Amino acid sequence: MGRSFWDTFLIRVGFIALVAGISALLRPFGLSTLAATLTGVCAGLGANFLELRVRRARLAALLAGSIGALLGGILGLTFFALLNAGAFAGERNIEFLRLIGPLLCGFVGMLVGVEKADLIDLSSIGLFSKTETALSALKVLDTSVLIDGRIADIGESGFLDGRLVIPQFVLHELQLVADSSDSAKRNRGRRGLDIVQRLQKLPRIHVEVSSQDFPSVREVDLKLIEFAKSTGAKIVTNDFNLNKLAQVQGVEVLNINELANALKPVVLPGEAMRVFILKEGKEYNQGVAYLDDGTMVVVDNARRLISKTVDITVTSVLQTTAGKMIFGKYDERAQAVAEQRSAAASAGGGGPSGTGI
Repeated sequence: MGRSFWDTFLIRVGFIALVAGISALLRPFGLSTLAATLTGVCAGLGANFLELRVRRARLAALLAGSIGALLGGILGLTFFALLNAGAFAGERNIEFLRLIGPLLCGFVGMLVGVEKADLIDLSSIGLFSKTETALSALKVLDTSVLIDGRIADIGESGFLDGRLVIPQFVLHELQLVADSSDSAKRNRGRRGLDIVQRLQKLPRIHVEVSSQDFPSVREVDLKLIEFAKSTGAKIVTNDFNLNKLAQVQGVEVLNINELANALKPVVLPGEAMRVFILKEGKEYNQGVAYLDDGTMVVVDNARRLISKTVDITVTSVLQTTAGKMIFGKYDERAQAVAEQRSAAASAGGGGPSGTGI
């Protein structure tokens, strides 16, 4: 667990102890010392639970809730002023309510303010100048993109900066994969953990491990979507299903596969290219080749040319969300003419020709 988790945990425990101590000291409503202490502990736990629920709210909901709390506080103070003080049966009861009320509200507001501080741009009111908000740089990583590993290469190239958040439940899933009895899965999980360490060492990237969890949600993908909704973060993934599910629910997604496809060289129909035929295709007389970036090239009339490098002519390019496919055609006559010209040029430049008399 991260340092921020333990800092928050100590604040919570200290607050509960403070409320319990005040309750034990003042003993409101004629309670015994033990009963008053338990009442204070319950009040502190209730404030912690309320803070955890309020933290998930959006900024607009927080602003509306703050206005409602302000109006409610004014009405409550007015009601308390008009209420007969003798109804509380003791000066200690009045002191207890006056101390605990503001303390509970201040505690909830403090932790919520800490969690939502990055959502407020103070430069808009002239207090501070910020060139960009932390919200725009907040990105949450899923398990698949860590196992894939290309996110570390992008970060090392300097095209990725800002705050990267890795939830604790994502690290837990990585650990389960790394502890798998299957060697392939075990290697993938360990590579994901190694990628986390690489990201933590990059100077322009600040990696945070968040302890925020959603116990009512079981699937990790759904937890990621809920996490992104509550923090306003963008999900970085290469999972096709998570990409579609997040987009349906209005969460922004940065897909590593789409970035890789965008960086592939543009190939137009009619261009010539040289490929190595690796295997036969699904259709009749087809061969399949792959470019250096993994793009599949389907070549007509190339089934008998497996394990050979040939020149082809691009006929069409198909772009899908899963990647790019190039379709080409092998022209036997053009290849034969090219080979004859190459042979003739080699023979003509191989040495002196003809004889003198």
